[in-house]
Parts: sequence; C-alpha cells; structure tokens
Amino acid sequence: MNKEQKTLLTRIIAAAVLFVPLYLIGEGVVKTSLPRWTVIVLFLVPYLLAGFDVLREAVEGIAEGEVFDEAFLMAIATVGAIVLGEYAEGAAVMLLFQIGELFQSVAVDRSRRSITALTDLRPDRACLLSGGEMKYVDPSEVEVGSIIVVNPGERIPLDGVVVAGSSSVNTSALTGESLPVDVEEGSEVLSGCVNTGGVLRVRTTADFKQSAASKILDLIENAASSKSRSEGFVSRFAKIYTPVVCCAALALAVLPPLLCMLALPGSYASVGELWRTWLLRACTLLVISCPCAIVISIPLSFFAALGGAGTRGILIKGSNFIETLSEVKTVVFDKTGTITKGNFAVTGVHHSPLEEEKLLEYAALAEFHSSHPISGSLKRAFGRSLDPGRVTDVREISGHGIIASVDGREIAVGNEKLMKKTGADYRSCSHAGTIVHISMDGDYGGHFVITDEIKENARAAVSALKKAGVERTVMLTGDSESVAEKVAAEAGISDHRSELLPGDKVSCLEELLGQCGPGRRLAYVGDGINDAPVLARADVGIAMGALGSDAAIEAADVVLTDDDPMKISKAILISRKCMGIVRQNIVFSLAVKLVCLILAALGAANMWVAVIADVGVMVLAVCNAIRCLFVKNV
Repeated sequence: MNKEQKTLLTRIIAAAVLFVPLYLIGEGVVKTSLPRWTVIVLFLVPYLLAGFDVLREAVEGIAEGEVFDEAFLMAIATVGAIVLGEYAEGAAVMLLFQIGELFQSVAVDRSRRSITALTDLRPDRACLLSGGEMKYVDPSEVEVGSIIVVNPGERIPLDGVVVAGSSSVNTSALTGESLPVDVEEGSEVLSGCVNTGGVLRVRTTADFKQSAASKILDLIENAASSKSRSEGFVSRFAKIYTPVVCCAALALAVLPPLLCMLALPGSYASVGELWRTWLLRACTLLVISCPCAIVISIPLSFFAALGGAGTRGILIKGSNFIETLSEVKTVVFDKTGTITKGNFAVTGVHHSPLEEEKLLEYAALAEFHSSHPISGSLKRAFGRSLDPGRVTDVREISGHGIIASVDGREIAVGNEKLMKKTGADYRSCSHAGTIVHISMDGDYGGHFVITDEIKENARAAVSALKKAGVERTVMLTGDSESVAEKVAAEAGISDHRSELLPGDKVSCLEELLGQCGPGRRLAYVGDGINDAPVLARADVGIAMGALGSDAAIEAADVVLTDDDPMKISKAILISRKCMGIVRQNIVFSLAVKLVCLILAALGAANMWVAVIADVGVMVLAVCNAIRCLFVKNV
C-alpha cells in the first residue's frame, strides 16, 4: 500500500472501532446512562473520521461546477440520513463506502504495477567507454557508435551490437518469454534486456529515444489517451445518469407525500413522519444509484488488459484497439518474415550458359546496394568479397527487380516481368521457391531458385487463430503462385494472393475489407518494414518483431515485440476476455442497481441494502476487472 492508502486504512479502522460500540448502544444491546443526544453526537465522530474527504470532494465539486459525482451523491445521502435521525445508517454507509474506495484504490495500483514493470525497462545510466576509461553517464548523452560496457545483472541501456564478450540476456521484459538468449560478438541486443552472464561491450546502433525500451515506453504512455467506445459510453452515461438519479430522488422525496396529503388525508400517522419516510427512501435511492461500479471497473478493465498484454510482449496502442481486436474475424498475413523465417537461400541455378560462380558474381554485384532479403541470399551464395566500384547506374524497378551496369555490361536481376521488360528470352521454372532470373545485355543468363523456410509454429499459430474464432485467414505475397500455394498449404492458411506488387497489397486488402460484414473486423499482420501502408489501412494492424522499425510502430495498432506468430491469437483472446468482462460488469451492475432502486422506491430496501448494492457491486466489479491482468494462460 502507498502512504495515502495506509492513511485511509488507519482512518477506517479507527472509525470502525468507534462505530461498533456506538451501534450496540444505539440499538439498545448495551445499556448506558449516556444521554441520547450524546450518543448521537458521538456517531458524528466515526462518520467524519471515515468520510471527511468525501464531504470535502463534494463541496469542491459544487464550487467548481462539477456537482453530480459519486462524492456528491454519497454526501447528500448520508447527511440526509443523519438529519432524519438515522445516525447509525449514515455513519455505516460512509464507512463501508470508504472500505470500497480503499479496495478500488489497491486494485488500481495492482493493475498499474503491471505497467510500472514495463516502464522500468529504461535504465537511468549507461557505462560509457571512452579513451580507455569507463564512466557512468545519462543514456541520452550516449551517441550512436559509442562503446558501452554492460556488467552482469545490469539492464542494457541502448540498442547495439556486441563487439566483445559473450553472455546470456533475459528478454522477458520485452518479449514476455523467460528463456534467456545467448549472445556473442556480432549479436544484436536491445535496450531493456538484462545481462545475466559475462561482461559485454556493445557498440550502440540507436540513440536513447530510438532504442527499443524508449519505443515501448512511448507506446505505453500514449495508450491511455486512446479511449474505447465502451469507455466513451461510460463517460456519457455518468454525465446523464447522475443528474437523472438526483432528479428522481428529489421527485421521490416530494411527490409521493404531497399526493398522499392531497388524495389520502388521514391515512398517515403524522405529516412529519410521512415526509421523513419518503425523504429516507430518497436518500436510500441516492446511495444505491451511485455509479462507481461502472465508472471505476470499465476503465480499470482496459487498463489491466493493456498491462497484462504488455507483460507478454504484446503492445496495444490503446483501449480502442482492444475493442476492435475483439471483433476480428479475418486475419491477413504477409508471407516473408511473418509466416516464413525470411532466411532465404539459393538452392538451385538453372539454364545458365555461364559457370555458376560467374553468374552468382554478376547477380551479387547487381544486388550489392539492395537490403532486400533475396539480395542478401545472392550475396551469401557467392560467398566472397565484392568490389562496389564495378557497379554503376543502379536502377531498382519496384515489383520487378534491379538493373545495373557491372563491368560495363547491363545486368538485370528480377522476376519474369523484368525479363519481358529487357526482352530476354527467359525460361520458366517448375521448382517451388522464389525464381530470380538474370540477363546480360538482354541475353538470358539463367535463373536462381531461392527458398524460404516456414516458421516451426506457423501452422500451430493459424490453428490457434481458428480456435479463437477467426473465420478466415489469407496470405498476401509478391512471390509466384507455386510458392504462395506451397507456403499457404504448409501453414494451413485457407486463402492466398500471389504475384502482388507493393501497391497491389493495399488494393487486395480493400477488397477483403469489403467482404467483411458489419461487426466483423480485419487484422493485417506484417513484419513492419515494407508493410506500413497495409498495416495502416487494416481495421487492426499488427506488426511482428518490429521494435527496430519506426514505420511499423507508427503504422501498426498492435506491436508484437518478437517474431512469434502464436501471440496473434493470444492478443485476440486477451481482447475478447477484456470485452467479456466489461460487458459482464455493465450488465451485472445495472441489473442489481435497477432491482434495488425499485425496492427502495417501494420502501422494501433500507440504507443497509443500499450500501450492499453500491459498495458490494463495486467490489465485485473491480475484482472481475482485475482478471484482465491474468493473461498467461489465455
């Protein structure tokens, strides 16, 4: 508990200790010679001890023009009960209300701790190695390319590459996975991970603001500003509901006794008792109608879900996306890096009049300046150093390939469309894989077969999505039909689109969005580097393993901190669990309050029933909301 909570708990205990003997005296259980007025005055001590801050909030709200809130309802109801002679009930209602407030505060703190655990990712200092000396500095002062030292047990302050040392790092704060990852010279490491083994020297590759931990913190800090439709409903509901209840209580206090005096004179013991009865019922109605259960539990549910998902490496940008994610019925995948590993390798060279090594050299040189995974596979297949000075006039044709001048010869490396463009008489290939053709000065030189390995858990991930209620899975790729068909079949994806240019993906997504019915949302899953336009256009964009990609974090609504496709179904299940809890709390709270309001109006519910309807329902709703934190086995 924090200091404020401990203070409130102390006040509640003190008020309860005073209240119990006074209640027994007031009810006649304990005989005393104290005058009745003394007992009545003494009841004000536990009442004020427990509830003076509620009364203060009510007065401040009235002064600021924000009259109709929970503090006002509770203050007017309990003061009214005391004025009408129900001293014990007034004090008890305030005491139990504060017990509920304490419980709610502790529950919110527990939910907030899940967020705080994530905000602890970013270290306060970095050990900078400069001129042979080590000194601790603020991480924001470390420039890209600097060497930092990370000792065992320390959190890595900045993204970088290990230049000396080997160790294991705990990535659970980023990915939610507890298994350590071994790193050595040349390994990339992300800020926020904990060095659990030996001393590491790391060359930084990003500044403080662009490091993984800072990006996660920005996502978390901005998430609270994006409200869901349900939270918007709660805000509008409270603004309308509370004034209506106050008017209803006023009407209940005034109209029935007036009608009774006019229509049924003599049917009551006294005018004073008649007014007292209906005023007490009105106060009871005010206590029952306090909307804390809904106003507190709904935002708490979303807050807890955001924190719970974050601890599992699922960063959701706001509660509005939780609501949208819960309605997803179609999931569209990018292929490379999402369904497959993106580890391309040349597995065949066909129909080449040149030696295989020479053909690979031409292809690798033409692709020298490209960062595409297929370009990397050609350079790795050649396996020797390359002289970029031999390459000039490089032109990359989107969706086709690359044309470059190598040793004065025009080398074209790409797909069949590029071969048609250059006029080369290419040959088709029946092998499954990505086929990369090459021509030299317009003469066909052969083609390479490049294959990509499917992720081990891709099929399990698609199966998990279907179990989670996703009705349709689609894969989009620029690869050939044979490759797309093979990968989709291996992963268990029901539909696919192949040979798509970058612009075609958006058009294809528009078509799929048009096929979704009302209340049925579409999610697009990509690796976050080349898929920013599609991620932004989908109802929900999910970027996988995208902490290093600014484009992904900017365009996506959900960021998975690693490349595990199983987390897609987990994200959907977390959102559905949250929305289920939200609906349960709304229906349960309103149903109980409606029943108790009717009983109060008929005189069948007293202040004790009122406080159970208010505080009891709030406690149950908050307990239910806290379940959103527990997402490990979702």
